[in-house]
Amino acid sequence: MASDDLEELSGVGPATAEKLRDNGFDSYQGIAVASPGELSNSADIGESSAADIINAARESADIGGFETGAQVLERREQIGKLTWGVGEVDELLGGGVETQSITEVYGEFGAGKSQVTHQLSINVQLPREHGGLEGSAMFVDSEDTFRPERIEQMVDGLPDEVLEDAMVLHGVADEESADAGDEALMDDLNEAILDNIHVAKAFNSNHQILLAEQAQELASETQDDEFPIRLLCVDSLTAHFRAEYVGRGELAERQQKLNKHLHDLMRVGDLHNTAVVVTNQVASNPDSFFGDPTQPIGGNILGHTSTFRIYLRKSKGNKRIVKMVDAPNLPDGEAVMRVEEGGLMDE
Repeated sequence: MASDDLEELSGVGPATAEKLRDNGFDSYQGIAVASPGELSNSADIGESSAADIINAARESADIGGFETGAQVLERREQIGKLTWGVGEVDELLGGGVETQSITEVYGEFGAGKSQVTHQLSINVQLPREHGGLEGSAMFVDSEDTFRPERIEQMVDGLPDEVLEDAMVLHGVADEESADAGDEALMDDLNEAILDNIHVAKAFNSNHQILLAEQAQELASETQDDEFPIRLLCVDSLTAHFRAEYVGRGELAERQQKLNKHLHDLMRVGDLHNTAVVVTNQVASNPDSFFGDPTQPIGGNILGHTSTFRIYLRKSKGNKRIVKMVDAPNLPDGEAVMRVEEGGLMDE
């Protein structure tokens, strides 16, 4: 999707347009759904001028209003479903991870949260007939979890048929020459898949918020590419916020910043038909006398903003229980998967 000509908006000159683009506001739609304060800070202009620019963008952009249920259904048919590569989990999710929504995956250390983000970063690049979205991924890494060698192991663990179709899609072989047993072709496929995962390490919460804003810009730039951004992973969403804002006295500020961060992520999903997957840490609730005492970090703000909440917990050996905790259109339920060297597998 090319940038709109911002200079045509009333009140926007070349200098203001450049500042807006530098801060990720490169389309009428993106400006139209911004708040005056947000735009004012980005372009270094008064809130009154920012409000005028937003109103002008709203007149020029189709940002929607009220619509019928039938129209909503038609729009939702554009939503993509990204496979986990585990049949039982995909069924639990109603077909896979949805685009235009935030899916939160939480669990204790070693439950497999980072395994999920790595697997999805591969699966998003697969052909649609194999549950992929034929797109690329962004990976915001706040806990130093991303490992390219883990990506290669998971690629090697894909079924031969999937690998050969992926070779064709990524242009490393044609239909006749694609061969999952060919080491040279597999090396080329691994390199192509790694090239389509854009990784950024977040050093603190402010940097993480900035990266989410930059993610909007990257998603916009790639919309006309062969592999547009279709997945944004944040692993983990809450680690820096939890470490930097300690105690009840700083809780309000933490939640306010976390709320803004989540809405920045949501905007990437909504504007660019991207699946947003965030991992979350847990804390033990000492008041819980029955059931599992672990609770996700982030409170009601994260609970209300996440469209889907999934709880991962350890089981015997390499098995993991995947529990659907909350979803607007799906029942609660559980599925079982295995975490193998070759990736996430059916039980």
